[in-house]
Amino acid sequence: MSIPNTSSLSITHIGTATAILEIDGVKFITDPFFSPAGTSFDLGFIQLKVDTDPGLGLDQLPPIDAVLLSHEDHVDNLDDLGRRLLDGRKVLTTMDGAKNLAPRPGVRGMRPWETITEYEIAGKRFTITATPCKHLPGGESTGFLLHHDSFGATDGKPNAIWFSGDTVWIPELAEMRNKYHVLAAVLNLGGAIVPNPFDLEGPQINITMDGKQGARAVREIGADVLVPMHFAEWEHFKQHGKELREAFEAEGIMDKVCWLTPGKPVKVY
Repeated sequence: MSIPNTSSLSITHIGTATAILEIDGVKFITDPFFSPAGTSFDLGFIQLKVDTDPGLGLDQLPPIDAVLLSHEDHVDNLDDLGRRLLDGRKVLTTMDGAKNLAPRPGVRGMRPWETITEYEIAGKRFTITATPCKHLPGGESTGFLLHHDSFGATDGKPNAIWFSGDTVWIPELAEMRNKYHVLAAVLNLGGAIVPNPFDLEGPQINITMDGKQGARAVREIGADVLVPMHFAEWEHFKQHGKELREAFEAEGIMDKVCWLTPGKPVKVY
């Protein structure tokens, strides 16, 4: 049985993995980062430098209802400016993240595949499932599946929106197709490659999906729309817009891609 989707999704990309997901008037922000172009961060095993200003500044944001934080321990996903948004708001993140961000009462950690039902945000009740990630060794990262009754269902499965968080493709992510129909997959791409912090002399490691992995994710989970982000702003990203387009064309999925424009709301459906 299918139930029509009566919801709407608009996404305003701010930069890297930071975007406002507006769902029926409820505004989630993902991985808040607002440092200006030229800001650099010394992580010891790598020097990170952002090349692009955020599409919106903190003073230009609409009221934000909740934060989806894939991980709090990497500055390109949460910088000092972005931390201002965590105070006094509901924040979903990893178990380690919740511990490190304490004592903020609105922060809740989630384990992989854990589901929260009837989670009220701005007067609406969502079902939210944490999805597993494989990112930098030694740390935690999470993605999020969002469902609300207004999303409807397809072939008996509740419709959902997926924010991948920082991860490479791992086969267990395909399991979400058994429980949900994904209306839109918002993917952190870029094919980021960095030194292994536990083996600096060894080969560098891939820590986010590239275009080919993103295409595989869309096919494996059966998503209707692919929304790419996290591919243009940093020197350690190996695939940018041109390379992603070429990858999507080669994989035959361009008809599923919804491109974002920094600072401008884009209606996904």
